[in-house]
Amino acid sequence: MAATSSIEWTEMTWNPVTGCTKISQGCKHCYAERMAKRLNAMGSNRYRNRFAVTLHPDLLRLPLRWKQPRVIFVNSMSDLFHENVPKEYIHQVFETMVRCPQHTFQVLTKRSGRLRQLAAGLPWRHNIWMGVSVERTDMVHRIIDLASTPALVKFLSLEPLLRPLPDLPLGGIHWAIVGGESGPKARPMEEAWVQSIRHQCERARVRFFFKQWGGVRKDLTGRLLNGRTYDDMPLLVTHLSAAAFVDDSPISGATATRFKASVR
Repeated sequence: MAATSSIEWTEMTWNPVTGCTKISQGCKHCYAERMAKRLNAMGSNRYRNRFAVTLHPDLLRLPLRWKQPRVIFVNSMSDLFHENVPKEYIHQVFETMVRCPQHTFQVLTKRSGRLRQLAAGLPWRHNIWMGVSVERTDMVHRIIDLASTPALVKFLSLEPLLRPLPDLPLGGIHWAIVGGESGPKARPMEEAWVQSIRHQCERARVRFFFKQWGGVRKDLTGRLLNGRTYDDMPLLVTHLSAAAFVDDSPISGATATRFKASVR
């Protein structure tokens, strides 16, 4: 349950949990649900329960085997903070991430309330990036929940972007990903919405990543904005203070390299 990824902002995925349930409009055309049904039809044992939340404890220690540093999206096929994932299991996932300082782990949730409740008891490290998904203004409260956590690197996935987000609370946020919905029945995204977010990020010194325009054929619409790609990401660091994620100034003695996401 690990694979190289075509997602522009990561390198590979790790799924110690699969399956989820819909909780907001951003879930309506869930790509993971479509994929799970397809894999079930192909006979994959991991998806024997189709898209019901399923734990895979045999995969909990998988990243420990990987010595080469990797950027890893955790639970691309689920939500780690789903109410059906036991608190003890979430701690086990975090324990593995802590034991793998060579990797950068990207955790993304729509269940920011549970994240807020559990965050104080979790072992946060600089290689654990925590994000929330926000698709409309009625979900902006997720950003407030994220900002209240001790996570050292905080990011937003503004995808699928379904409405303008004119007044994002970006204090304490380090990175924002923007993208339109893709696949069957994809809902449209307007350029003005994207440009507004880009300007907000510039003012707040938040790194901006434009993932895609989306549409039924995202390969045709591409990801150019203003005639260029926007691939900014936080710094990948070893023993580096959290301040480095919002400040580009040199830090003596630190190992820091910028990661430009691409699939190799």
